[in-house]
Amino acid sequence: MEIVKYPERKDWKALTKRATLDVTALFDTVRRVLDDVRTEGDVALRRYEKQFDKVDLKDLRVYPEEIQEAHALVPDELKHAILQAKQHIETFHAAQRFEGQKVQTAPGVMCWQKAVPIEKVGLYVPGGTAPLFSTVLMLAVPARIAGCREIVLCTPPNAEGKIHPAILYAADVAGVSCIGKVGGSQAIAAMAYGTESIPKVYKIFGPGNQYVTAAKQWVSLREAAIDMPAGPSEVEVIADGNARPEFIAADFLSQAEHGVDSQALLLTTDEHLVSPVVEAIQKQLEVLPRREITAKALEHSRIIVLKDWEEIVDFTNLYAPEHLIIQTDNYSYLAEQVQNAGSVFMGPYTPESAGDYASGTNHTLPTNGYAHAYSGVNLDSFIKKMTFQEITPDGIAHLGDTIRTMAAHEHLEAHRNAVSVRLESLDKTRGDR
Repeated sequence: MEIVKYPERKDWKALTKRATLDVTALFDTVRRVLDDVRTEGDVALRRYEKQFDKVDLKDLRVYPEEIQEAHALVPDELKHAILQAKQHIETFHAAQRFEGQKVQTAPGVMCWQKAVPIEKVGLYVPGGTAPLFSTVLMLAVPARIAGCREIVLCTPPNAEGKIHPAILYAADVAGVSCIGKVGGSQAIAAMAYGTESIPKVYKIFGPGNQYVTAAKQWVSLREAAIDMPAGPSEVEVIADGNARPEFIAADFLSQAEHGVDSQALLLTTDEHLVSPVVEAIQKQLEVLPRREITAKALEHSRIIVLKDWEEIVDFTNLYAPEHLIIQTDNYSYLAEQVQNAGSVFMGPYTPESAGDYASGTNHTLPTNGYAHAYSGVNLDSFIKKMTFQEITPDGIAHLGDTIRTMAAHEHLEAHRNAVSVRLESLDKTRGDR
């Protein structure tokens, strides 16, 4: 872990660098998979599942009997936790419903918006080293609240061709309509193009490895929209001298255990905080079951001491973290100054884990600096907004000269004429009276 004290502003950009791979370098690799799935459908999916996930699948979809079996296998304690988290996620996302209103922009001119759910959405849930049933909730719950007609979920099976029971249980209670036993870039292809077993969708959501990310970006150019560009998970902690070192260490490690390419930053104005935090990290790391992964992630994590709060805010807005934890006495003030972050965790008793699981906010967030321009997944991610306008005869008479003047100056005569024929019709009608 790197410790940097009082860096000059000209050196900040280098300190915001993430351990990421340019996924465009993988486009040629994933294109072969995408093209095969598009042309061969389920045949290609089975072939790639055997090649990449080492499983020979007869059925690519999960059927009701498997879901009922999963209900019996999930411990009651976990069921209760999933249902409680689901309730909180529902409450937060339901509050985001759009209520459009009609606006008269000019006499006789009425305009309004209407929120319409995306009919078919695809959710990708990675397999990897842990069953991410929480991601199922974060994606499926707002999709259902938005009113998406078809919610397709793909996740890789294990060597026996099974999906983890907790993922199936979460998918069932959250309202997923179709579950595919497919992982990797082939899953993205299946949802983008459609196969005999996996329906085509219009927008794809969810995290994944570099191949999944590359596949999502490629299909977004042609076939399906995606939630956002994705990269390794990250956290920034802002702390003052009154912060608890063991809290900071726990937040550092909870982020680092996601994967070897995760990153954690600590920003502080108090250099006396550095040693206690490092000691707490080392102590807590020793007892973690995923300590090898976590230790690897710490290699490209940093503790940075800056001279004042203004520098800390400026550095934060430059870095644009996925998760921002503020453990300072003035956390409310600092939070108001931050412009670029995926999700902000305010105060000493607000760990990132709360947002990851159960507070109600969404944990699918922009990484790799994309918080400069992207929001995390929310209810709007699953809807589109259509605009409407209704113009009366008096309204077109009021707007007519404005429209015709602008159209003439853009040399679009047909646009001008579309108004002129209506005005001439009105003049004739009024003249006949």
